[in-house]
Amino acid sequence: MRAVPEISLPKVVLALISDTFQEARARWLFWGLFGLSTLLIAIFLFVLRIDLVQGAVSFMGIESTSRPLNDIQRFVNVSYAWVSIVLYIWGTFLAIFASAGLIPSVLEAGRISLLLSKPLTRTTLLMGRYLGNILIVALNHSYLICSIWLILGIKTRIWEPRFLLAVPISVFIFAVLLCVVVLIGVVFESAALSVMVSVALMLISTILAQRQIVIRLLDSEWSRQLWLTFYWIVPKVFDLGAAMRQIVEYDRQANWLTPVWSSAVFGIIVLSGAIYIFQKRDF
Repeated sequence: MRAVPEISLPKVVLALISDTFQEARARWLFWGLFGLSTLLIAIFLFVLRIDLVQGAVSFMGIESTSRPLNDIQRFVNVSYAWVSIVLYIWGTFLAIFASAGLIPSVLEAGRISLLLSKPLTRTTLLMGRYLGNILIVALNHSYLICSIWLILGIKTRIWEPRFLLAVPISVFIFAVLLCVVVLIGVVFESAALSVMVSVALMLISTILAQRQIVIRLLDSEWSRQLWLTFYWIVPKVFDLGAAMRQIVEYDRQANWLTPVWSSAVFGIIVLSGAIYIFQKRDF
């Protein structure tokens, strides 16, 4: 009897990542994601009319002026900071919408039976799908943010590499929220619910991040502790965006370590729960 050659784990993972890319292209998610990013770049090119010699047109909340800018570097830093926030929010929302359907599609009756018949573990299957989603979004974020950076750099002749921090920060927070998408997909097999829960977490993060103000307004110790508990549990979408803005605009240290490790712990716990449930499910 002829022995079946063993396939190494890296090759299996690469095959699963490739399958994710192929499905994203087949469902037009890949092209839609990059198409919308290209549209945003085109709109940015159209509306951005900065003349650093004669003045500046109103841009991202900065009032137009007919006199020369006294502090060009300051103007550019503010522009970079606001654009990085817009791309951070836009890219995360877009990535969640684009990726939500790629997890439930694996659990379709005929497909999951075929995949589970292959010589791979359920953990490898889920992690390969997870990594494939992250790589697709990382490519899109790099394309979008680097293109905007090039446009601003060519237009202003001022290059701020700090702006490129938007790439790893956006990909990181997406990777954390994708853990929620995976969990919802495994439990409920619903792309719409995955989007709803992930977007809700982004909005809740913004509310909970105002803890310094809210704690002073709450009149009981238990309510303050409850607010802080929820703050530490939910991924720090708002805090990471605020830290990025501080670094890009002011070139100074920001509290990014705490939001990163607490969000990473949240993601690891949620993804571990998704893997555990996936292993126990009967297909």
